[in-house]
Amino acid sequence: MASHDYEDARAITGGVGYDDHRQQPPQDQLYDPNFVPDSVKSFVVHLYRHIREKNVYEIHQMYETSFHTLSDRLFKDTPWPSVDAVANYVDNDHVFCLLFKEMWFRHLYARLTPTLQQRIDSWDNYCSLFQVVLHGAVNMQLPNQWLWDMVDEFVYQFQSFCQYRAKMKNKTEQEIALFRQFDQAWSVYGVLNFLQALVEKSNIIQILENEKEGLEQFTSTDGYDYNGGSNVLKVLGYFGMVGLLRVHCLLGDYHTGLKCLQPIDISQQGVYTIVIGSHITTIYHHGFANLMLRRYVEAIREFNKILLYIYKTKQYHQKSPQYEQILKKNEQMYALLAICLSLCPQNRLLDETVNSQLREKYGEKMIRMQRYDDEAFAIYDELFSYACPKFITPSAPSFEEPLVNYNQDAYRLQLKLFLYEAKQQQLLSGVRTFLKVYSTISLTKLASHMEVDEPTLRTILITYKHKAHAVDSDGKVISNADVDFYIDDDMVHVVEFKPAKRYGDYFLRQVVKLEGVINEMDAIKLD
Repeated sequence: MASHDYEDARAITGGVGYDDHRQQPPQDQLYDPNFVPDSVKSFVVHLYRHIREKNVYEIHQMYETSFHTLSDRLFKDTPWPSVDAVANYVDNDHVFCLLFKEMWFRHLYARLTPTLQQRIDSWDNYCSLFQVVLHGAVNMQLPNQWLWDMVDEFVYQFQSFCQYRAKMKNKTEQEIALFRQFDQAWSVYGVLNFLQALVEKSNIIQILENEKEGLEQFTSTDGYDYNGGSNVLKVLGYFGMVGLLRVHCLLGDYHTGLKCLQPIDISQQGVYTIVIGSHITTIYHHGFANLMLRRYVEAIREFNKILLYIYKTKQYHQKSPQYEQILKKNEQMYALLAICLSLCPQNRLLDETVNSQLREKYGEKMIRMQRYDDEAFAIYDELFSYACPKFITPSAPSFEEPLVNYNQDAYRLQLKLFLYEAKQQQLLSGVRTFLKVYSTISLTKLASHMEVDEPTLRTILITYKHKAHAVDSDGKVISNADVDFYIDDDMVHVVEFKPAKRYGDYFLRQVVKLEGVINEMDAIKLD
């Protein structure tokens, strides 16, 4: 182990005191996987030491800051040195080498285009890493950010592999031979089994149940173990539930996805809210699944909360490597919110800040989405296509000629199902318009307004009732409507939900204005 203090290493890995760019790999070879610059040696030595000492703070600093600084300076368009080249500096420690390779592949995916062989090698590395964690051979504390990134990247690489494999048109014979040889790499069963195994082996569901009764401390300690144990399996199991939600959303199985997330109470702060990427991923997929299951009110509530949170905190994440991803997901969730509110007008559920942002971004489009014409339909198509997850077809392709691309098939199917639902909702929005005007109206009069006969109107009203309700996660029927009605003796009686007036926002705005006026008055110098 290096004897000098880590402060020196931070100057080496992140500072300008060390002129590492003069140290270049041999000129005849642009990238030499066995060439290890001194700053990389120092990085792995210190990271290894801090992991052995369970110094979570220093691990987090090196993982979040030093690794990205070194990547920007030395490995902008090449991979890091190979794991074999750095193994000697870390006592050839098996678990550390697996962790280093996990970071190595993540950097490769982010900066370069992985080959098919590298995709398969990354799968093998995840298998080895998760096997070690599952069989209890891990005595480490790792930062939540790293553990979240592991699960997040695992699912991302699975999605990326499925998309890559589905573009069969330009595949070479060697690639097809590799697909045949490694047919279990990134299989949907393998991915789901690992995530499920992490959830079960970590006993996280029971831990969260016990916490409600005051028997465990998981959320209050942010998932860390302060009694000398390891947080790795528990926290991976916890994030594994979010990973399962995401995979099931990619497969179009929204019901199962939400079921997997149920042990986490998303109405409360939790370990998932500590890491911004985890918080956004959880709510984005939770909201999207609810949208596809017609639970619009639930989706609106959660999108409103997370969008308000991002609005208030995004300036703190500007230097984060995830910042661009945060902004992208923010925009996608506004698009999903616009869809939800167009299909199920529930503006009373929105915070004023979110509402004004939404009107700014999509106000005009939302007005056009209320119509029944083709233009409205085209906007639904556009917003869904922009904001939906990258759906995948998990099954292996046919390797026989002719080879075809089928990477868009799953997306087209989900889009078709969504637009079919949107079209039905559009036909019913006419009923809602009339119901908003009257408190009571006879069936005959309503039928003449809508230019249909009475039997057709009754069918439309029953369909409206059906479409304005959904089944929640507990199996209860819930209403999405802001207007309800019942029919008594050929009269339609309308029940409109009046939102409770909220004076808080108005009061706070006036306080801020008053403070502004006082500051201006203070600034005036009187002679």
